[in-house]
Amino acid sequence: MDVNKLLEGVKCSCGKFHSCDIEHVYICSGAIGKLTELCKSYQNVLIVADQNTYAAAGEKTEAALEGKVCNKVIFSGNKILVPDEAAIAEVNQNLAGADLIVGIGSGVIQDLCKYVSHFASLPYMIVATAPSMDGYASDGAAMILGGMKETVKAGLPRAIIADTDVIRNAPMEMIKAGFGDIIGKYSALNDWKLSQAITGEYFCGYIYDMTLDMVHQTQGLAKGLLQRDEESIKVLMEALVIVGILMSFAGSSRPASGSEHHLSHFFEIVGIVSGEEYLPHGIDVAFSTVITANIRDKILNSSMPAAIYRESNEAYEAKIHSIYKEVAQGCIELQERVGNYAADRMSVYAQKHEQICAILEEMPSGEEINAILELVELDMSEFYKLYSDEKIQNAILYSKDLKDRYTVLWLYYDLYGGAQ
Repeated sequence: MDVNKLLEGVKCSCGKFHSCDIEHVYICSGAIGKLTELCKSYQNVLIVADQNTYAAAGEKTEAALEGKVCNKVIFSGNKILVPDEAAIAEVNQNLAGADLIVGIGSGVIQDLCKYVSHFASLPYMIVATAPSMDGYASDGAAMILGGMKETVKAGLPRAIIADTDVIRNAPMEMIKAGFGDIIGKYSALNDWKLSQAITGEYFCGYIYDMTLDMVHQTQGLAKGLLQRDEESIKVLMEALVIVGILMSFAGSSRPASGSEHHLSHFFEIVGIVSGEEYLPHGIDVAFSTVITANIRDKILNSSMPAAIYRESNEAYEAKIHSIYKEVAQGCIELQERVGNYAADRMSVYAQKHEQICAILEEMPSGEEINAILELVELDMSEFYKLYSDEKIQNAILYSKDLKDRYTVLWLYYDLYGGAQ
């Protein structure tokens, strides 16, 4: 698909004109050289990277910028970079005189640049160093603010530069993460359709179908990705960027982020507040997609109870505080605002039981998702080895409290939360 053609926008049968404000996407060999022309109207460029991403593409980027670099923020490559207030402050402290930010990296670097550029009213471009996630073209920045994982509405890059000479040499774990992030759309898309049926949320068939096409296309890349085949890497990167554009079309991350991302965010947040290890985001999303598929399978094979499940307020708050510690109150307040716990959807579940089951049956089973992940040598035992049964069960029941979005996790909790 011609990504730049998609950027021209789509007049959709859903009644909306879908648009995305990114000006250019280059995914090819030698793409970094495009920066010279793209940056001809800028004079002072701030580079943001970490030591690893700068090593991957820093020299090429600086050469293409032809002496316009006024400052650099290079984070340590020896520890996990968290996109929090401290990282934001470090970038902000080096903005003086810059008229453009150029990020060199993937997930966290992208989110930092997106966030800072938006609130500083400065344009930015991103030089991708790995085909590891779908956020390059989305307008949401995944940040850790006040200890909470928040997706902040922010700006879009003027350009996305993905040089296949660089991204094909990314760590294999990051390539697998990109594959896993796309496979996770099986879960996200099913959650979107489920929410439309249960809550009446906006839904677009065009965006849904195109995202699902990207999933099917990506499945066939596994062998080439393991071999770092340039064309396979290029197609994966295109899929990741297209899914990001589709998020912009939808006006939210809904087509690409659902219960599988909630689980991934749970492991990350709990890991941060408790000082515990967690897997890279895309890998966690991949494995969590197996878990959410298993949840769908369990719902389909269980009889519907007579009433929804609810804990007492005291028991619920005690559980949330034991899991989330210093960020627990933020979760509680979020759910109070959203009103999910106050909602009794039992009549809707009963009335739409056949439709709900039909939706849940549309996506592959947990066993089938696991087989897809094995194509790129993602071993589910790695997930179970790192996370205890208790942590996984807590994630299934309480990762929903991190977000305001209805997913299969709410359906499962409402119907079977008390059976654990």
